[in-house]
Amino acid sequence: MKKTILITMLYVCAIGLCQEKMISKTGKITFEASVPSFEEVKATNTNVTFVLNPATGEIASLALMKGFRFKVALMEEHFNENYIESDKYPKATFKGKIENFDSSSLTTGPKDFIIKGILQLHGKSKEISTPARLSMSGSGISIVSNFTVNASDFNIEIPSLVRSKLSSKIDILIVVVVK
Repeated sequence: MKKTILITMLYVCAIGLCQEKMISKTGKITFEASVPSFEEVKATNTNVTFVLNPATGEIASLALMKGFRFKVALMEEHFNENYIESDKYPKATFKGKIENFDSSSLTTGPKDFIIKGILQLHGKSKEISTPARLSMSGSGISIVSNFTVNASDFNIEIPSLVRSKLSSKIDILIVVVVK
């Protein structure tokens, strides 16, 4: 009896380990909150972790907020201390699913999908639905997505002094290859 239970447990564990997940720790997120006629408000984080389960289409990502780099150091300081409060809210996460995902249907030509999930940022959660283009690349699956969020959805306050210089709508671009 013990032998049967042990074999069953090993089999279940083996199945769990066989479900390969594709990972990248060098994903790129760029956000922009610029308005015309004022200084560019744009930052990029190139150390974002993405995980894709190709069997189910489930996707997750994690970005450390202090990983975003601006052209102007003072903007980076204001972003971390005054807006995003990186010490209090050090990360942003996304957990979701690529609808109707079938990895065997991917080719080198991009194919359009919809990704739905929950974005957690600044202590708040918001349901996101965004188009994404996926394709096979030489080293894995390429994912490109572009969407917009409102700063107010995440209780990010823009002081009245800079409100005319900073957009409350933030454009987000994600580019990653999971392997």
